[in-house]
Amino acid sequence: MVNKDPIARVVAPKTSKRLPSVLKTSEANLMIDKIKYPDGFLGLRDLLIIELFYFTGIRVSEMVNLKTSGVDFENQTIKVLGKGSKERIIPMHPELVPAIKEYKRQKQQAFPSNNCQYLIVTNKGEKAYSQFVYRIVKKYLSLVTVLEKKSPHVLRHSFATHLLDKGASIDAIKELLGHASLSATQVYTHASIQKLKSAYQQAHPRA
Repeated sequence: MVNKDPIARVVAPKTSKRLPSVLKTSEANLMIDKIKYPDGFLGLRDLLIIELFYFTGIRVSEMVNLKTSGVDFENQTIKVLGKGSKERIIPMHPELVPAIKEYKRQKQQAFPSNNCQYLIVTNKGEKAYSQFVYRIVKKYLSLVTVLEKKSPHVLRHSFATHLLDKGASIDAIKELLGHASLSATQVYTHASIQKLKSAYQQAHPRA
């Protein structure tokens, strides 16, 4: 028996964080502009799910809990309920405005007697759930990318990385993603640095 922990002062080596899986910009554009989605309400719903993830960077839990009342067309904002029940306001991409309006119109036609308060619904008009959204995103990601990981988080990561690549500040991205601290957002700077290193190695004559 010993009174002191013999390894209490041993510091474990830092493990490197895995860089997030991110779509190329061309793949994201292909997913939104070129893929053939099913006709009618279901295809419109599937496309809106993809657009909401890529245009707002919201989490799956925020997607399924997004209420129709949280969409403000006048101010072009979306109110989501994030981790710890914290509300945040996200700017609405201009392309989302007509997309959501048409989706709401077709949703009302498809389920005229349904008063579901949530924006995204299943094929039966009920509130969507996480696994349902996962399946839809995986289906369409499989058509545009060879990334091993094919989850809604890939679209969230792509949202943040593409903003950073275009000059958005890390603080602004932190607020858009709903991160509690900047350390959680800084993984995207590492992803951009990897791209810079790759470009340097390809372009510099002595790299």
